Amino acid sequence: MDKYKNKYRIPSARLQNWDYGSNAAYFITICTADREHYFGKIIKNKMQLFEIGRITKNEWLKTPEIRPDMNLLLDRFIVMPNHFHGIIIIGENEYNTKRGTERDMECDMECRDAMHCVSTTTTDKTTTNNDTKNEFGPQSKNLASIIRGFKSSVTTFAHKNNIKFGWQSRFHDHIIRNDTEYNRIRTYIINNPANWPQDKFYQ
Repeated sequence: MDKYKNKYRIPSARLQNWDYGSNAAYFITICTADREHYFGKIIKNKMQLFEIGRITKNEWLKTPEIRPDMNLLLDRFIVMPNHFHGIIIIGENEYNTKRGTERDMECDMECRDAMHCVSTTTTDKTTTNNDTKNEFGPQSKNLASIIRGFKSSVTTFAHKNNIKFGWQSRFHDHIIRNDTEYNRIRTYIINNPANWPQDKFYQ
């Protein structure tokens, strides 16, 4: 575990050599603090949202209009009792076009998936590689900034309305590499409420 200012910190779960502002489809998962069932409950295989669950859904739907310059597209998502799943696509925009010139040259030389221009030679895009550092560094106009704003808006509403709520501090992402994977993840999201007792977040 690394140290920063003499304090231990958990290494980032982000893929260290990937620019998370890139034009690609991302599957994201965000849990509530301690996996508390703040968002609602499953009744007869359907999700019944509490107030904070409805706010979470609405704030996610606002994401593309809040950030029109990022050319965002939302696909399937689900608010579960203690976590949120969603697919978000960052399209080509002025920010990743400027940053991506050098990366596009690499894209022509390596084995790439035609759908998202993401490497197909790596077995797991969510694996942390502690031997490399993200050359792009922390940025705005990327996936982390989108999730940060989304989480903040839900938390702000909860605080203003005296609703007990908290997010887990981090989130999980997966870069979707091809149509097969895309369709598998969409199906997983759609069936999540019906499969709740078998879900790894079930408690």
